[in-house]
Amino acid sequence: MRAITQILRQQGYGVVDDGMYTQIEHWFRWYRGKVPSFHTYRQYNGMRRLTRERKTLGMAKTIPEDWANLALNEKVKITVSDGALDLKIHEVLEKNNFRVRANQLVELAFALGTGGFVEYTDGEEVRVDYIRAGMIYPLSWVNGEVTECAFGSERVCGQEKQIYLNIHRLEQGTYVIENHLYRRQGTILTEIDLPEGVAREVYTGSVVPRFQLIRPNIVNNIDPDCPLGISVFANAIDQLEGLDLVYDSYVNEFRLGKKRIIVPLSMSQMQMQEDGIASPVFDDNDTEFYAMNLGTGHSEKTIEEIDLNLRYEAHEAALNTALRLLSAKCGLGNDRYRFEQGTAKTATEVVSENSDLYQSLKKHEIPLEKAIRDLCQAIASMLGEERQFEVTVNFDDSIIEDKPAEQLRDQQQVRDKLMAVWEYRKKYFGEDEAQAKAMAAELSGGTRTDDEWMGFGGDG
Repeated sequence: MRAITQILRQQGYGVVDDGMYTQIEHWFRWYRGKVPSFHTYRQYNGMRRLTRERKTLGMAKTIPEDWANLALNEKVKITVSDGALDLKIHEVLEKNNFRVRANQLVELAFALGTGGFVEYTDGEEVRVDYIRAGMIYPLSWVNGEVTECAFGSERVCGQEKQIYLNIHRLEQGTYVIENHLYRRQGTILTEIDLPEGVAREVYTGSVVPRFQLIRPNIVNNIDPDCPLGISVFANAIDQLEGLDLVYDSYVNEFRLGKKRIIVPLSMSQMQMQEDGIASPVFDDNDTEFYAMNLGTGHSEKTIEEIDLNLRYEAHEAALNTALRLLSAKCGLGNDRYRFEQGTAKTATEVVSENSDLYQSLKKHEIPLEKAIRDLCQAIASMLGEERQFEVTVNFDDSIIEDKPAEQLRDQQQVRDKLMAVWEYRKKYFGEDEAQAKAMAAELSGGTRTDDEWMGFGGDG
């Protein structure tokens, strides 16, 4: 919202150029399924110009949703090395509906380029907000890493529209959270008093930020120096337009090419209208019937049938080509989507055909993993837990990876002493390194070293 960026500039903050937020608004229109400048058009029918609505497949919604389900699904496991702290953090995540809301946030981040977790306290409870790109305003950043940030949100209080602004800034190395509330009248914002109990400034006394940003791991080629990310379909707008053009033609093919039955006027039942004009009467549901004066050369008793050939095969081929182009441009490989109902594929086939998808997914998991780790660190800090711990995020790639085959290979590597037992347990049993090593030593009777378990040194 440009009014907020103006306020932040007036307060002396450096903010992202407004053009970036214009792009976010454009991506949001595609995500919602209707872009007025493209999906609404004018068409001349020989007498006048009519407004038409172009049909859409809605792939700008499907693709981010697909990415979210691949990257952060229900099988992703977050493990904190400290057992007691692990329980506390997972309790906070569960109370904040993390499994559902985080998946939704990843979808929005892949659609709009950026998403954010923002932590705050509500009484004794730690709360997490899930913020989409249009409400995120980076204030300072180093090498693309945002260190200070503002978050805006719109709310309605009675008949009044309000804007809540939450600024996270550094002061002498620790974070201060500054709160503002504005009354909105059109594009004019007027600051008003905060609700009772909400402090103007909150001194956290912590070096740990209470926000984390997630972005697709794609270079922002719109503004390379901007810390905001870009949509996964930012460079595939032409492909989205081409796909919807073909789909609109495909739908119209069935609408325009449906069977029509021409009935002579002499065979039609006539009904007198209020204006005194007699019109043929058909069942309202029988839209394929048309009454016409067939002219000379036609019998008054002749009923003619018009049955046009539908070009559905050509349209489906064009749709599949457009889907392949779009899928490749969005990092999902060439054969992620098919218009016709495809045959079932084995996991091995999926792995083979989706190597590009697998590489893209592993790339996108890097910033997502960091955001989740930092989120756990922030929650621990707000709970007053300052001790050292590790956070492990095990992503589930079974959708595009042949997990059973991989596990069999790893079992063989353990037998061949190419993989340590503790590595195997950490990977498949959800144990951290210390737990896995302890269990491996216990199972072996404590007779082998870690190097020996990995096949290095010793007598085996």
